[in-house]
Amino acid sequence: MTASKVYFADMRANTEENIPEKFLRLLEFSGFRKMPWRNSYTAIKIHFGEAGNMAYLRPQYAAALVEKLRALGSKPFLTDCNTLYVGSRKDALEHIETAYRNGYSPFQTGAQVLIGDGLKGTDDIAVPVPNGRIFKTALIGRAIMDADAIISLSHFKSHESTGIGGTLKNLGMGCGSRAGKMAMHNAGKPQVDPESCIACGRCKRECAQNAISFVQARAHIDHDKCVGCGRCIGVCPKDAIAAPGDESNDILNEKIDEYAAAVIAGRPHFHILIATDISPFCDCHSENDTPILPNLGMFCSKDPVALDLACTEMCLKQRPLPGSALDGLAPGEDYFNALHPGTNWRHQIDYAAEIGLGQLEYELITLPNKEEPGYGQ
Repeated sequence: MTASKVYFADMRANTEENIPEKFLRLLEFSGFRKMPWRNSYTAIKIHFGEAGNMAYLRPQYAAALVEKLRALGSKPFLTDCNTLYVGSRKDALEHIETAYRNGYSPFQTGAQVLIGDGLKGTDDIAVPVPNGRIFKTALIGRAIMDADAIISLSHFKSHESTGIGGTLKNLGMGCGSRAGKMAMHNAGKPQVDPESCIACGRCKRECAQNAISFVQARAHIDHDKCVGCGRCIGVCPKDAIAAPGDESNDILNEKIDEYAAAVIAGRPHFHILIATDISPFCDCHSENDTPILPNLGMFCSKDPVALDLACTEMCLKQRPLPGSALDGLAPGEDYFNALHPGTNWRHQIDYAAEIGLGQLEYELITLPNKEEPGYGQ
């Protein structure tokens, strides 16, 4: 089998070519324009960044990508699904407001923002999982599945549950509706903290299964009736309802892979990974710590597995930044497992390859400088 091609450009720029221009040249170099974008609704799956976080991708990457797609005859839109946890992206109204505040308005990127799973995270569709061992279907945001093609535009970082957060996580966890995120994160059902509950009744009104009652003026969830949709989590004004988070990290990674496989199956897909401001935690945090590694560059590929692996392996060859959470570790150590010892990023990569999402063999092809042989290929 031929190794998957992963294309790479560093972050060096000068007066002749800025970073967005170099990003567009990388896309050209990768053969991006040869894909069937014309007349297609193209979903650009991105993480807009939680309010207060400043490590998320700058909107200039999205703007350049949108401009390129429009020139190729595509109809692109930016998308993400609502979060399972309570934050600034738990429903479509807050999610879009956060996206705009973080620079992802149509005036700055040239594309509309559509929240994939609707106002309250319930607008999803059951999508078959190719070669799924855990899931037969995945609950994916309907707007994402309505698209003719999908592009993942991901920010690479470390992650406290999965080891790394790259293409696979952006596609798998990010495209799952609230019920889908519940299925990936948990083996159980939502739990109520009685100390925080104010018995306002909003959760009961939202529950389509009649699973919520009130005992001693506190909400109680009947887990025999509960289907784990997570709507109660999103509407609780006191954050008194939460997912139990009781799934092992290895199984979580496998579930993410299966959801990612469902998202891209049967339609054109392309994947971009930006390794800058590499944070020790997910962009879902409302804060970010100092970057742990130098800004590496921009990667892209048709193979999401090879892409994540190539980026991670390049990271492991770098020297940690002084003063960061990795300060003191020597090159050659597994930074991501050291940072979050309960995680195993390699399991996510290997399982994705096992179920046919991509392959482990890759060829890393570096974008030539303009004056070098091979420029313009």
